[in-house]
Amino acid sequence: MSSNDRTAGLQGDLPLRAVLASDLALSISDALQPDNPLVWVNGAFTRLTGYPADEVLGRNCRFLQGPDTDAVAVARIRTALDEGRASASVIRNYRRDGSPFWNQVVISPVSDETGLITHHVGIQADVSDRADGDRVRDLEMELVEQATARLDLLARISDELVRHLDYDDAVDALGDIAIPALATWGYVAMTDDRGRFARVHLVTGDPHDRETARALADADISWLARSPKIAEALTSSPGFVATPYSVDLAGLPDRTTPEQLDLLRRLGLGSAMVVPLRARDRVIGVLALVAVDGFSGDAVVTAAHLGRRAGLALDNVRLFLAERTAALTLQHSLLPQIPQIPGLDIATAYVPSTRRTEVGGDWFDVLPLPDGAIGLAVGDVVGHDLRAAAAMGQLRSLLRSYAWEGSTPGQVLARADELVRGLDIADIATCAYLRWRSSDDGAHVTYARAGHPPPLLRLVGGEVRSLDEGLSTPIGLAGPGGAEATIDVPAGATLVLYTDGLVERRDRGLRDGIAALTAELSALPDGADATKVKDRLVEAFVGPHQEDDVCLLVVRRALPTS
Repeated sequence: MSSNDRTAGLQGDLPLRAVLASDLALSISDALQPDNPLVWVNGAFTRLTGYPADEVLGRNCRFLQGPDTDAVAVARIRTALDEGRASASVIRNYRRDGSPFWNQVVISPVSDETGLITHHVGIQADVSDRADGDRVRDLEMELVEQATARLDLLARISDELVRHLDYDDAVDALGDIAIPALATWGYVAMTDDRGRFARVHLVTGDPHDRETARALADADISWLARSPKIAEALTSSPGFVATPYSVDLAGLPDRTTPEQLDLLRRLGLGSAMVVPLRARDRVIGVLALVAVDGFSGDAVVTAAHLGRRAGLALDNVRLFLAERTAALTLQHSLLPQIPQIPGLDIATAYVPSTRRTEVGGDWFDVLPLPDGAIGLAVGDVVGHDLRAAAAMGQLRSLLRSYAWEGSTPGQVLARADELVRGLDIADIATCAYLRWRSSDDGAHVTYARAGHPPPLLRLVGGEVRSLDEGLSTPIGLAGPGGAEATIDVPAGATLVLYTDGLVERRDRGLRDGIAALTAELSALPDGADATKVKDRLVEAFVGPHQEDDVCLLVVRRALPTS
């Protein structure tokens, strides 16, 4: 794109009529052209400097400098621009007629979707009446404080948005933080995949106006689609910069119902800005700000930064949720349907990690065998990607095949290890496989563990036994296999199989986690069925920010009835 095309495109995107009468002296320069020339100024800039637009467009704004302009301050501005940072300073400048004035200048870079700085937005204010003598330093400190507050606000919004795993909650958080800090009231309106407004979150800084804001937000939101300023923001190019404009009071009755117009007037009308929330390849919504008494220059700069940051952050939340939904759908499709088995009470849980969108390698299985025994398995393939998920599916099929043939648990795991290493199905996997055969007074269980945490058996009365024998190396590592052990399970006992994500976390090792799980099981009432045991363990050990996937399999041999 030529420099003329960029200039024409930028000026075409800017709401010129609205901002020509603004009290803020605004300018935009093209960072992609040599010497960073001005490509747009508003009427307030002309009134402040005395230069008409046709005398400044195409020139670097250094024409405002003169004999008493501080060269050190100029160098600080130049360094900030070269490093892609915003700059704020108070500097001696000169009008077209040669008269000097103290200019409070804020210059902020604007980036495109690739992060390339394409323009600089400048805001100027005459502070000569406040800049006598040593007060220049005080004004510069005010600018530093404003810049720090702006960065703090942007950081706070970014941090808050990445915390949310619900898209609507993230949208609400943006409005709740940004609007009271920048305006009297405002709203965040997001579009769906067809470009239609799906919902609006309206926020006011005055607690007394919240019922009015709620009433407007709950009303028909089709008036959003009839706003020319919103349409302009939604179709804007990456070079668009939101600037304040006076609300078109005369045109509102044509776009709103009488009830909506009354609500708008009660909230207050004055200056407004419509900031596009720009994602990677499109505008996904708008942040509309209304300031009854007008906007500060810093609010304009903050809004310019916020549109890009918030748009990307919200788009990241949307993409994360879409990928996570697809991953969970695939994950659940790989897990078996648990059959109803007479005499057994079985409950299962799969809880995915909240920190990843990838598919995990954890699984459980319950398999009725031809000889009347029941195969029970829980395993974990190392990794959180599609390869781990595919390996999990293959490994589960292998275990089912060997178990169906009547192999003992030690043989099942040893044969699976041999084939996994021979065909390079998976890197490493841990697994516990148990063969359960019910009896009149309970069950007889043979079990084997390939590097997996020990299953736990809770007896009536609260004693918990660890099934820590029958241990061999994890599947996929060459080592002695075939180890297995047996245990008799009395009626009324509860068997718990799990993956390490249930008990292990950053602040608690595996051994301490198993001890905590043992204590939790012991404290359960004897009459708790498998579902209650499962729910209690998930509640006690799975947090809102779960670090790893969790699989849980609870099997209970019911007490005989008279």
